[in-house]
Amino acid sequence: MKKNKDIIEKLKNKSLMARRRIVTCSANARLEHVGSALSEIDILIFLYNLILKISSKNPNDPNRDRFILSKGHGVLGLYSVLEQQGFISQKELDNYGSDGTRLAGHPVYGSAPGIEFSTGSLGHGLSVGLGLAISAKADKKKWRTFVLLSDGECDEGSVWEAIFLAGHLGLDNLVVIVDKNKIQSLGKTNDVLNMEPFSDKWKNAGWEVKEVNGHNFEKLIQVFSDVPTKKSKPTVVIADTIKGKGLPYMENMVSSHYSLIQKEKLEEILKELY
Repeated sequence: MKKNKDIIEKLKNKSLMARRRIVTCSANARLEHVGSALSEIDILIFLYNLILKISSKNPNDPNRDRFILSKGHGVLGLYSVLEQQGFISQKELDNYGSDGTRLAGHPVYGSAPGIEFSTGSLGHGLSVGLGLAISAKADKKKWRTFVLLSDGECDEGSVWEAIFLAGHLGLDNLVVIVDKNKIQSLGKTNDVLNMEPFSDKWKNAGWEVKEVNGHNFEKLIQVFSDVPTKKSKPTVVIADTIKGKGLPYMENMVSSHYSLIQKEKLEEILKELY
């Protein structure tokens, strides 16, 4: 029990550090999508520290797990975790968004170790993840594919084509996490396109469905303890999250999708982070 508490405390500290990096880098680069990065960061911290078999010492290991951030606009969250894990340097992340940087506002394959695929045009990440999972099965490889989607992204028809095919093929080496922060672009997700009952749609497509508080590390540990859960079934973890999590003035605000962090208010904002 004490070991679990220590692990959770370390994850919370790492998450707070990552949030500070997200906010600081956004302010310095004057680039948006802070709310999207903050909603996903606990999930990314959890995956990279406890679940994914990926190492910065050998980022091209053919037996590594593959991770695709399909919601590419949340890339600042991924960059902050890749920095913590040693894939990119502090200096490089400090230059995010500046002239000559290789760290763009969306993931670009080949720009940095740990970026498996270029995303940002929503609806493509799961289709690529599907292909990777099929390839691993065909080659009898044990590595797994993880894809992080946004709930708004699930409006895309291409996402559902991939969902149905993955269920049909029984790809138990494919794990999807949905960052269900309930806000997309300029509106509430259910107002833009109501997808409820959301979990039932995945079940009907042949997926094993888990639901969890995406900011609760203890619950995440419990849910992922037996993922993939069912043989011959892909798994989706629907993570209930808060857009802008960690910044009280930004939480659950539609405006957080495109909000900028004002550089002159950075120190004040950093003090509010939790």
